[in-house]
Amino acid sequence: MADLGPEPDPEADPEARPPDDDEPDYRFSLANERTFLAWIRTALGLLAGGIAIDQLTPGVAPAPLRIALAAVCALGGAALGVAAYRRWTRVQAAMRGGEPLPGTPVLLVLSVSVAAVALVFCVLIIGYAN
Repeated sequence: MADLGPEPDPEADPEARPPDDDEPDYRFSLANERTFLAWIRTALGLLAGGIAIDQLTPGVAPAPLRIALAAVCALGGAALGVAAYRRWTRVQAAMRGGEPLPGTPVLLVLSVSVAAVALVFCVLIIGYAN
């Protein structure tokens, strides 16, 4: 076999690198991971809020209403944890396929749900104070 000379150094010559169409820039993957972790922190916050409503506010609302609010928070945290992983995988697949990033209705649902629980709890606190 003929000697073609030394292999080009990919570090010295970026043009010598083989194209890697399947792998997105690592910065985008890391940003996607940070977003996933932020969603997980929010899910944990919802779970902690549900526990706090149930355990720390026994006199603010009747037990069934307090338990319902706590359950909404806890179930929202569980659903958000699942949605976070699903979104992470969809965004990774879109980046690897060179497709547009997918949207999600989760942010709207989360915002409205948290606002509704906060509004109900504010009404209960005002009623408790009077």
